[in-house]
Amino acid sequence: MILTGAAAGLAAAFNTPLGGIVFAVEELAKTHFSHFKTSVFTSVIIAGLTAQAFLGPYLYLGYPVITQSSAYMLMAVIPVALLAGLGGSGMGLLILKILNWKARLKNKYAEMLFVLFCALLMCTFAYFVNTSILGSGKAEMTQLLFTGSKRIGWQIPLARTLGPLLSFTTGASGGIFAPSLSAGATIGAFIAGLFDLSASNTNLLILSGMVAFLTGVTRSPFTSAILVLEMTDRHNVIFFLMLSAIAASLVSSLVSKHSLYEYLKLQYILKLR
Repeated sequence: MILTGAAAGLAAAFNTPLGGIVFAVEELAKTHFSHFKTSVFTSVIIAGLTAQAFLGPYLYLGYPVITQSSAYMLMAVIPVALLAGLGGSGMGLLILKILNWKARLKNKYAEMLFVLFCALLMCTFAYFVNTSILGSGKAEMTQLLFTGSKRIGWQIPLARTLGPLLSFTTGASGGIFAPSLSAGATIGAFIAGLFDLSASNTNLLILSGMVAFLTGVTRSPFTSAILVLEMTDRHNVIFFLMLSAIAASLVSSLVSKHSLYEYLKLQYILKLR
């Protein structure tokens, strides 16, 4: 039930049925997928059809303009993938360290003070620095991909990384996938701005950053690549996305051997004993 629910939830949230199935295979089931494949496929189909019944056949992000990219863009995609992969794995490691520290709090009042501190810190950052720290980050991704406002400052990637770090550790977060995608998008846009790349090449680096950051968090490179591909329907850059995923997966191991979900799973198991 956990396996099928996770796959169905991902498929319905982003209208990415293949992403839900690949996530179930790559992250949740590992070697046992053959025992659950019928349930996973059925749950994804039902969730996808239900979501489309309410929202219609839609793409989560739409159709960003990306023309055929030259091979020289590999020189830009790889550094973005490495940086975003380190950012994603680093954020996951910090989340785990904060959760481990939070577990040692002795009473509910201390936990309430921690939640209040995180809320005040987010509000302070939003008021004095930038409001990008708030929300899932879909507005930032949409703006970067579909408007002319593609040049951003360093504080935007910082905000998109700090936001889920604070919200997820309070226990009141709405998820980690969309915030991770938006953090990677801002890293790609920031690097593209440093080199004054064209709008099309900037969009390529934005998608590459999205794939790489999510890979750093989940260590599921194929899930990340397929997810972003289904969100945007940009099949002409699939090899760039796959390259970003693999590069991010390799560099993430320098920060931590396992994904955020692997460590969280172990923590949950220990709590149940």
